[in-house]
Amino acid sequence: MSYNFKDVEKKWQQHWSMHPYGVVDPKNKGKKYYCLDMFPYPSGSGLHVGHWRGYVLSDVYARMKVLQGYNVLHPMGWDAFGLPAENAAIKEGSHPKIATDRNIATFKKQLQAIGAIYDWTKEVNTTDPNYYKWTQWIFLKMFEHGLAYESMMPINWCPSCLTGLANEEVVNGGCERCGSKVQPRKVRQWVLKITKYAESLLNNLDKLEWPEKVKLMQKNWIGKSSGLLFTSPVKDLNFDIQTFSAHFEACFADTFVVIAPDHSLLEKLLQGIPNRSEIEQTCQKIIQKRLEKKYEDGEVEGIFTGRYIVDPLGNGDLPIWIANYALADYGTGIVKCSAHDPRDFAFAKKYKIPLKIGMLPPVVTPEDQKYQDQVANQEVCFSDMVNGILTTPVAFVGKKCADIREEFVAYMVKNKLAQEKISYRLRDWVFSRQRYWGEPIPLIHCTACGVVPVPENQLPVLLPDVKKYEPTGTGESPLAAIDSWVNTTCPKCKAPAKRETNTMPQWAGSCWYFLRYPNPDLSTEPFDKNDLKYWLPVDLYVGGVEHAILHLLYSRFYVHFLHEIGYLPFDEPFTHLFNQGMVCKLSQISGAVEKM
Repeated sequence: MSYNFKDVEKKWQQHWSMHPYGVVDPKNKGKKYYCLDMFPYPSGSGLHVGHWRGYVLSDVYARMKVLQGYNVLHPMGWDAFGLPAENAAIKEGSHPKIATDRNIATFKKQLQAIGAIYDWTKEVNTTDPNYYKWTQWIFLKMFEHGLAYESMMPINWCPSCLTGLANEEVVNGGCERCGSKVQPRKVRQWVLKITKYAESLLNNLDKLEWPEKVKLMQKNWIGKSSGLLFTSPVKDLNFDIQTFSAHFEACFADTFVVIAPDHSLLEKLLQGIPNRSEIEQTCQKIIQKRLEKKYEDGEVEGIFTGRYIVDPLGNGDLPIWIANYALADYGTGIVKCSAHDPRDFAFAKKYKIPLKIGMLPPVVTPEDQKYQDQVANQEVCFSDMVNGILTTPVAFVGKKCADIREEFVAYMVKNKLAQEKISYRLRDWVFSRQRYWGEPIPLIHCTACGVVPVPENQLPVLLPDVKKYEPTGTGESPLAAIDSWVNTTCPKCKAPAKRETNTMPQWAGSCWYFLRYPNPDLSTEPFDKNDLKYWLPVDLYVGGVEHAILHLLYSRFYVHFLHEIGYLPFDEPFTHLFNQGMVCKLSQISGAVEKM
């Protein structure tokens, strides 16, 4: 007898619809297991095999836990705001809401047809006003605690998506979503102070049961460095600059200074410089080449600013150069340079900047005599800050760098030559988008009162229904053109005011959705504390490694914040993380590997 899958599938689908399997028992307060998939963007015409490759793993595991007697929470939902959904709608010429709702229906039908044991009573949708009311509420809490601030700043601008991108959304100089080459552009933004939690985000990684690769990616992205901060006056100008060095042992060899081509202090430094326009053009060229990843490894490029610092260490007046390897968002964006760093050495050689060696012994020297002569003659760059031998200052002559690091710091601080400082590679999160399809930011701009939060009892601030939603490319959201929505009343002084028109990024809704699943219909608060205490944190989280420094880092930040202000009894969202891998194919057109 042949297997008639149509009849068998129909029979069991009907049975499962009447007797759902794997649904949470609200009366069962025994041992629990929270098994979770990273929820999908409903931006295409339906599921592909890459989705099910991940979902089948959690489905099998959830079934096993049910059989083992656990009360299992295995929910599904939709990450439906943001660029992926909106770009897909634009491509097909439909409204994002219409396209998103249709895609969600298709995804859900396919998942139900597959027979996965998702508990559909726990379904969430980030575009549901009953959900994004609480996404806005979390933002207001961040604003209230000083974590959200407005800034007119140079950002990563995608000329295709017509919006600003966070650093984490730029991959090899291109937009993480569409691949277009990113351009620098100044746009008004809302920014979140994720850097406040850099240390806790770093330290907590050690207690997570995550793949070491993912933990290393986050450690490197956070990029903690301990070092010294030097303050030096700019010659002939009435202000100081600060430089940070994690490899400070050679600081008495400092010969010149480099500053990032997009540094905010350049405008002040270049005032009165005759060739200012030439310098600024060179800066723009360097910035663009960096974004497009056109520099070869070790390639250096720059231009002299015409300014000097007066070095407090007695190295004299040091010229300030602009250099392609100085990064505005690392340390202070300004670096003192010497013969003991390979890039500094190469830069000095290229631009004929005299290095402080000459007839004097190098400040840091190798033990080998022959090698010492090569270093002294500037034939090679010696940069070993572990085994190198110091020749100055007097207190450390003849000692290895590795043996005196802490003593050296204490000496510099005691003599008021520098300050001890910890620096991070992590930058604050550029949070707002100049697009339509996202959560409205619940803030109001008042001429008299400044930026005022929308009162909680007026949430959600609903996204207006519009016919024309395409991005403008002007640096403003399409919402800015809707006067009837923008014009409002200040909650404080009752004077005429205007709503914030930037919207939140897609990540805003996905940063906390796992907190909502236990009680998705709650109307009085974002989550129930008893539910959280029982279900959270997530026991098993299944998703792609490509989210290591986007969704996973942002979610941890949200949870760290909500825990700190007393709303969560835990400080990490996901106990165990499993990366399911990717389905890849070789493109017949480009020959490149494409992923699902």
